[in-house]
Order: sequence, then C-alpha cells, then structure tokens
Amino acid sequence: MMILKVFLAGFIFSFLGSIPPGTLNLAVLQLGLEHKIKIALRFTLAVAIIEYPYAWIAVVFEDWVTSSPLIVENFQLITAVVMTVIGGFTLWSARKPSDFSVRFNASGFRRGIVLSILNPMAIPFWIGITAYLKAQGWIDLSTPALLHGYVLGTSIGVLALLVLFIFLAKRLSGYIKDNRYVKLVPGFTLLVLGLYAFVKYLTL
Repeated sequence: MMILKVFLAGFIFSFLGSIPPGTLNLAVLQLGLEHKIKIALRFTLAVAIIEYPYAWIAVVFEDWVTSSPLIVENFQLITAVVMTVIGGFTLWSARKPSDFSVRFNASGFRRGIVLSILNPMAIPFWIGITAYLKAQGWIDLSTPALLHGYVLGTSIGVLALLVLFIFLAKRLSGYIKDNRYVKLVPGFTLLVLGLYAFVKYLTL
C-alpha cells in the first residue's frame, strides 16, 4: 500500500500546486475560453509528460540542488524571464497574429512541450515538497518503484487539474463570448507575474 500512498501524495500536491496562476494553467484557461478543447487537451498531455522528468530530477538530485542556493535563486530569474517573454509574445500574437504564432498556438502538444520545458519552476517546487514530506515521515522513496509511483502521481495530478480548468473555462466562455479583451488577459497576467518575479529576484 506504500506505493499507493506515495502516488496519492504526489497527486494531491501536484493538483494543489498547479492552482496558482502561471504560464501553463493560464494558457490552458485561454484555450478553454476560446473553445479550443482538443488543442487544450493535447497541451495538457504535453505538460503532464514534462512534469514527470522534472519531478524525477527534483527527487533524485534533491540533496545536490538544495546544497547550492545559487541554483535555486537562478530558477527564480529563469521564471521571471520566461513569464515576461511569453506574456509579451501572447499579447503580440493576440493583437497581430503572424504565421508562426498561429501555427504555434494551434499546435497544442508542441506548444505544451516548449512552454513546459521553459518553465522549470516545477523542480524547486518538488524539491521543497519532497523534502518536507520525507522529513515528516509521510513518504518513503527508497526503492525505484516507490520513486516512480510518486513521480507518476505528480504527472496525473497536474493533468487532472488542467483538464478541470479546461472544462470550467468552457462553461465560462458562454458568458464572455466575442469579448476581444479575453485573449489579452492571459498575456497581461503573465507579464505582471513575470515583472513581479524580476522584482522578487532583485530584492533577494
């Protein structure tokens, strides 16, 4: 039953940890609001796939990463850059779509892969969560089966949360249909979050 316990721990903390606004869940919400359900589902699948190796890296290299504060601090800077750039790109493509932005936005799976890889904050998140759960004695990752059960839980957790976002957005879309400002909201939000991350990084 231990493997079920670590799976549920990974699932629950992944589900809850994916709720705050970020690059990936805002992109999924936007696709849901635009009724691009198939694209959103492919995007979500890609995010869940990338979550697996990122969570695995966090667990396996936990001791090495936490012993180097410089690495953890740079994750904050990377996030700031990525969110600002993607926020700007989202606003630009919403106002003046180019052939590239149209193809990129229409390709849910490839878009999900790219944005997930460029969003490595999953690593420090899982380092912190895993260290806490292990310190409390709530999980045991001493065997490969337990480790991969835990990591699989993290992938399924983010998948479940993002699918929920898609269908909640689909229900909301009827109230805000044809509102030309809807497409700009995710971009503005990412831009603000990116600038906030820069400020936070500079004040460390």
